[in-house]
Amino acid sequence: MRLTTRLLLGALVIVGVLDALVVGTVDARLRNEVADEEVARLARDADFVATLWTAGLDARALADAAGARLGVHVTLIGRDGVRVSESRAPSGRQPDAENLGNRPEVAQALAGTAGRARRAEQPDARERLYIAMPASRGAVRLDRPLDELMAPLARARRDIYAAGVLVFLAALAATWVFATGLVAPLLRLRDVARGLAAGDLSRRPSLSEPGEIGELASALHRLAEQLGARIDALSAEDALVNATLESLNEGVLAIDARHRVIRINATGRRLLGVRDEIPFPIDHLPRERVLREALTAALGRVDTNAVETTIGDRILTLTARPLAGGGAVIAVFDLTALRRLELVRRDFVANVSHELKTPLTVIGGFAETLLDPDIPAARRQQFAETIRTHAQRMQRVVDDLLDLSRIESGGWVPNAAWVDVRALVPEATAAAAAVAARRHVVLDVAIDSGAERAYADATALRQIIGNLADNAARHTEAGTVTVFTEASDSGTWIGVRDTGSGIRAEHLPRIFERFYRVDPGRSRDVGGTGLGLAIVRHLVEAHGGRVHADSTPGAGTTIAAFFPEPAAS
Repeated sequence: MRLTTRLLLGALVIVGVLDALVVGTVDARLRNEVADEEVARLARDADFVATLWTAGLDARALADAAGARLGVHVTLIGRDGVRVSESRAPSGRQPDAENLGNRPEVAQALAGTAGRARRAEQPDARERLYIAMPASRGAVRLDRPLDELMAPLARARRDIYAAGVLVFLAALAATWVFATGLVAPLLRLRDVARGLAAGDLSRRPSLSEPGEIGELASALHRLAEQLGARIDALSAEDALVNATLESLNEGVLAIDARHRVIRINATGRRLLGVRDEIPFPIDHLPRERVLREALTAALGRVDTNAVETTIGDRILTLTARPLAGGGAVIAVFDLTALRRLELVRRDFVANVSHELKTPLTVIGGFAETLLDPDIPAARRQQFAETIRTHAQRMQRVVDDLLDLSRIESGGWVPNAAWVDVRALVPEATAAAAAVAARRHVVLDVAIDSGAERAYADATALRQIIGNLADNAARHTEAGTVTVFTEASDSGTWIGVRDTGSGIRAEHLPRIFERFYRVDPGRSRDVGGTGLGLAIVRHLVEAHGGRVHADSTPGAGTTIAAFFPEPAAS
């Protein structure tokens, strides 16, 4: 029930009860006072008639005259209680000699005291008020119908009731005005409070209300200001926490006591493959044993320190901590790149060791042999040539490693300019031409119309073309190696195409790794260092370009580098 209705009903009940009490009290008081005054008046009149009733006076005339004069019914009663006379006898007949001594008021009057009674009698059965007074010749009784007596009182009662109704209506109107004036600002304060509860922190109450309502509005205004400030602070803190979590390379999950994920950053979603909107049950997380054990332990208030697991194609380390109020926090770190780097490092150390061990062993063995003074001069020269060949191979490996390290470390920045590819190819393929000649390989050049130039560092482009051509010539037997260019909307493709043995599809993604060989034994036989294609990839990427390899086993291989055009200034 609304406050206005409660105030109105409460006021109406109070006013109604008070009004009824006042009207009832006034009515009862008025009835009593009217009755008392009428009794006193009748007593005086009866006493006066009793004084007039003396011997020799006509009783009938006295009764009629007194009744007409006083406006009441007068009865004269003898000492024996028998009615002597009365006023207004019915039909003008003489009153009968009825004995009224048994009437209580008459009995009292005959006994010498005033008598009083109320009753209804025939012939009209109207309730009457009887007053009897003692007289020298008996008793005088006056009576009057109560309805005549109460007629003025009924009119007065109607006036009182009308006044009560008017007072009630006035109180109703006053209460309505008061309740409306009181409730209207409360309703406005309620609307403001609801708006604040709904998150509309711009809502403010009016401070113009007087009294306690104004104090309540002022308190609500201060509450809104403080709430807004705290919400802003919490929002800023939450934004900072979110920004911090999203910037982490570590996945973070927060789980509440109801086993729901209530927070997860982008890294966590990516590492665990989660796409559900929060909050979501932990059953939606990957069903991996180590992860589930860490979750169960943390929810059981047991810490789980860094443990490794594999989810999908990623190697992850998990750390789980329980929360004080129930739930847990899980941190997930991706070790895939680190483990891959460790593998590359191990492979690199193994490959470098292997690449250097063989020539060092050869050099050491032939050097010891040369210490023998009995070796013929021809053999001595052969051994020295072998030592020089392996030393040169070691030198090429070291030079390539130094070039690769310099490029990867950012110590080399390309000095790009427009380069005439057709003019550059003969110089770049000079070393490859010698290899091609020994292997009966035809070295060809195919420059596309519109792709005669490339925006690149001339020295780097020379090394790129030379490495690609040398690599193709070493892996082609009695075939063709073609250096080509192709025009593109945003740059130039420069590559080498051969008709050699080709590369199987599973090896293509890794041929640009250092020391990676499709056929390690055959590669070393043809004299490669295993670093040429890695150098090509890093040089091209330093230009902002990319490399692409395509091959069909038994049909040949195509490796091309894309050099983008310079951005328009």
